[in-house]
Amino acid sequence: MATVRLLSDGEAPEAARAVFDDIRQVRGTDYVNHFWRALANEPATLAQVWEEVKTVMAPGKLDPLTKEMVYIAVSVANACSYCIHSHTAAARAKGMSEEQHGELMRVIALAGKTNHLVNAMQIEPDAAFRVGEED
Repeated sequence: MATVRLLSDGEAPEAARAVFDDIRQVRGTDYVNHFWRALANEPATLAQVWEEVKTVMAPGKLDPLTKEMVYIAVSVANACSYCIHSHTAAARAKGMSEEQHGELMRVIALAGKTNHLVNAMQIEPDAAFRVGEED
């Protein structure tokens, strides 16, 4: 259960409604999800986060599907159920197949396992992996 109210368009301050309108326009949908409606309680934070999302998630050297898949992996690592669901839906909308999703889940599981093993054994990174260091 949310710790803040999810503001409807009618309840949201004018500055938040402007961001809602931009979300709708940029995403080509009438839907504004719960995350944005919760952030509408703090219009300045809502605007800042939305601008960052538009910038970071825009096509660049990484394609939009890859960015969504990275977002899923980080969300799994951070145990953010909302983001796992949201970005899995976004990745599927951008063309992620069931096979890709399965492979992504296997990579996430393997990374988690090996991360835990390395942390448990406190293995120092090889010099070859460090910028500016050599063996």
